[in-house]
This record gives sequence, C-alpha cells and structure tokens, in this order.
Amino acid sequence: MDKLSKQQRHANMTAIRSKDTKPEMIVRRGLWKRGFRYRLNHKRLPGHPDLVLRKYRTCIFVNGCFWHGHGVTESPVQGSEFMVQSSECCKIPKTNRKFWVAKIRRNKERDKEEQKKLATMGWHCITVWECELTPKKREETLESIAFTLNHIWLQDHQAKVVPFPKLEEEDMQMPMAAEEINN
Repeated sequence: MDKLSKQQRHANMTAIRSKDTKPEMIVRRGLWKRGFRYRLNHKRLPGHPDLVLRKYRTCIFVNGCFWHGHGVTESPVQGSEFMVQSSECCKIPKTNRKFWVAKIRRNKERDKEEQKKLATMGWHCITVWECELTPKKREETLESIAFTLNHIWLQDHQAKVVPFPKLEEEDMQMPMAAEEINN
C-alpha cells in the first residue's frame, strides 16, 4: 500500500521537473567547462532534446533511470503477458504496477521513435543516464561524451585526400646522386 495520501502523492509527482534537472545541469556544466556550446530543448527537433550541439549535428538526451526504464527487462510469460523485472537503478513500484509498466514501456518506445526520426534527419543521438552521473562515474561519463563529440566532428569534417597525379618521370628509373652513370 502507498504510505502517502492521494494529495501528498500528487504534490510529490507534480514537483518532478522535466527541464533543468540535477543530472541535466551536471552534463551542461561539464560540457561547458570542456568548451562545448549548445542550445537547450530545441522545439523544432523531434523529442525536444535536452542539449543540441549544431556544430556536431548531435542531440543529447539526459534520461532519468526510472522514467525511461533503464535496465528494465521484459520476458514473455504466456501469450501477450510479460514479466517485467526491475534493475538496480530502476525499481518499478509495487502499487499500481500495471500503470507504471505501461508508462515506462510507452516512454521507451517514444524514445526509440524520436531517435530514429533524428537519425533520418542526419543527427547523432547520445543518451546519458542518471546513474552514469553519480560522483564516482561523473568525470568518466563527461570525458566519454567529449570524446564522442570530437570523434563525430572529425568524422564529419575529415579532409578528402586527393592523390597527386603521377608524372611520367616518376615511372622512369633515375640513377641516385652517388651512383656512377655507365654509358
């Protein structure tokens, strides 16, 4: 049973924000310190990505583990029934379980659809999970994002190497300067 009244639960759930969350602020500060510039919640792109880096054609989604079902596994039991198992960072509530399973499933499906749309538009997508931003893993995660962004930029802006035309003189065997010429 839920330990909170309906009014307390409602107040608790409405206090949860979708913008400027703590994990999002960690990623924003970390990228800004590393010299990356971005736009927030681009309205014209599918899914309204948390961060948009146009120079890198990359969208970054900072997902909460609970709301997006990080590590949640589903296995078929019988017919159309599925057994849903929680993960370390995403515990599905025991009360109103069907509602939460359906909500998390819809969120995961929506995330996949939005990332497919962005990919067809030529955008790269990076998903950062809340559990990857714990103090122990934070720097490693931010360095990994920076590495990925630099790799994307290098791939997109790789110089096209055009070989020099070969001259006829290069095909001929020319004597070296120290060799004697025998006539």
